[in-house]
Amino acid sequence: MKIAVDIDDTLNAVDRVRYASEYIRRNNLPFKLVDPHANKLVDVYDWTLDDVLLFVREGGGITAFTDAPARKNAAAVLEGWREAGYEVTVLTSRLASFFGNPEKLSRDWLEKRHIPYDHLVAACEDKAGYCAEHGIRILVDDSLEHCLAAQEKGVYAVLAVGRHNIARAGEVRYGGATWKQIDAVVRHIVFLAERIAHS
Repeated sequence: MKIAVDIDDTLNAVDRVRYASEYIRRNNLPFKLVDPHANKLVDVYDWTLDDVLLFVREGGGITAFTDAPARKNAAAVLEGWREAGYEVTVLTSRLASFFGNPEKLSRDWLEKRHIPYDHLVAACEDKAGYCAEHGIRILVDDSLEHCLAAQEKGVYAVLAVGRHNIARAGEVRYGGATWKQIDAVVRHIVFLAERIAHS
């Protein structure tokens, strides 16, 4: 079984507010907090994409991602999947415009936190299409949009549920708020898929 797993807000917990608020205060900027739970920097404050890019590139904003802690049990679950023979692809939509070299930055983060995986793909904006094209049967992601698109393409989607997406979590067939829950859901999907394949 091939499984794809997102990084930001799925394998890790990114604290966008802390780093952005320090930057805004330090530079005496007029931005106001809009959504403290948003999973996109541009939606956290009433600022523009250009403001966000300046923060990420020159204001230390990249640290929110490079220093983000791994979510509890994420590494152990991925290790268990690999021991069970599942192939794990870390699939991130991190773009060069934000992250410079998103593949290197992601690889460094994964290695520092001892997150096991088989493949790493960065700057992937169409995760559903990538999964369908490469025979990946399950996508674990916190993005409602990526999960819904995956379901439409016949890929099992598992929503990593958080405060930013819980209101619409029911739109995705499978989900979990912790990595233990995600593990249980993924193993259930594998069991069902194998039963269907052998029936």
